[in-house]
Order: sequence, then C-alpha cells, then structure tokens
Amino acid sequence: MSFDKHFFEKVFSDKRMERYFSLYPEDESRAIAHYRCNLELSEAMYPSLSVLEVTLRNALCRELRTMTGRDDWYAIFPTTPGLSSLNKYITQASKHISGRHELVTPSKIIAELTLGFWVSLLNSEYERILWKDLRRAFPYMPKNLRQRKNVSAPLNRFRTFRNRVFHNESICWNLNRVKDLHDEFIKLLSWMNKDVPEWLAISDRFDKVTENINKVLDP
Repeated sequence: MSFDKHFFEKVFSDKRMERYFSLYPEDESRAIAHYRCNLELSEAMYPSLSVLEVTLRNALCRELRTMTGRDDWYAIFPTTPGLSSLNKYITQASKHISGRHELVTPSKIIAELTLGFWVSLLNSEYERILWKDLRRAFPYMPKNLRQRKNVSAPLNRFRTFRNRVFHNESICWNLNRVKDLHDEFIKLLSWMNKDVPEWLAISDRFDKVTENINKVLDP
C-alpha cells in the first residue's frame, strides 16, 4: 500500500492536508511526517488534558455542593438572579440522558455537562455570585494571583486547545507555544491539588514526544 499524497487527501480531506503539503511543496514525505507528528503531539497532550478536565469538574462540583448544601446544586439556577442562563446546560444534559432512556440523577447530570459549562462558571458575568465560593476549588493558587480572571483566562485557553486536539485539528506548528500551554495546564492542576502533577508525570510523555518531533521536523 502506498501512503502517498493521494491517500492522505482522500482519507483526511484535501482541506485538512492542504496546510501540510503547502508547507513542503517539494517534499511530500516530509509533509506526511509532519501530519504524523501532529497526531503524536495530540496523543501526548491527552493525559494532561483529560486529567485537568476531570479534576476541574470534581473540584467545582465539590464547591457547588458546599455552597448550596445539596447534590443537585444546579436546581438553584432557574430561580437565582444572574444564574438562570446556566440552566440551558442542565436542560441539554437532561435531554441527552432521557434520550438514552436512563434515569436522570445528579451524578449523571454532572457527568453529562460539557467542559464549556464548567469553564463558563468562572466567566465575569458570574463573578459576583459564584467566585467567592468557587475560588476554594483552587486552594493552592498563590494569594497574590487569587483573582477570577487569573483562572478564567487559562481555562478558556485550555478549552479552546482541548477542542482542537479532540477534533483532530492541527496543533503541531509552534512547539514552544504548545509547551507553554502544557506547562500552564500543569500549573492549573497544581492550584487545585498539589499532588496531581507529580502523579501525572509518571505517564506524561509530552517532553519525550516533543523532543522526537523536533528531530523529525528539524533534521
């Protein structure tokens, strides 16, 4: 089987591959190698992205339960001025669960909620209502940085980058930028739990993979 330009354009689309082949107009094999590197980099990012997402969800959920004194903390959204706009996420989650003919429970609602929902809780429009409680989800954040915007901005970068990786978009163009993001995500983790980054490092292959990619792209 010949894995040539025609194969990649047929399988992955002309549009997706255009950037790679345009970068190396005289070297088809290098364009294909760059695309493979993009897949490998995405794979290397998966541990930090997935661990950060789950840690964030559980940390925020814990504080919302404490704030409201109930497992179905989202039940306050419709009747709380300033939070009613969040109820759309709950409604959508409930529809997905019901559509699978499953019982709608707090644990299933929480598992069904999108990353966009969790990140949106730290947006400026909810600062007055939620930040005083949700800041406790980041107990190891330095006191001089403990402002909502210092959590919200990197979390929005995380959401955008995570979506690019999970939708197989290109990320392998500026490795220094990706490294900066990886480091930022680890820092976010450390703000929520100081021990998680150490545990994650056991399986995090990011440094090794980027080292190999540098060798392939800059022979």
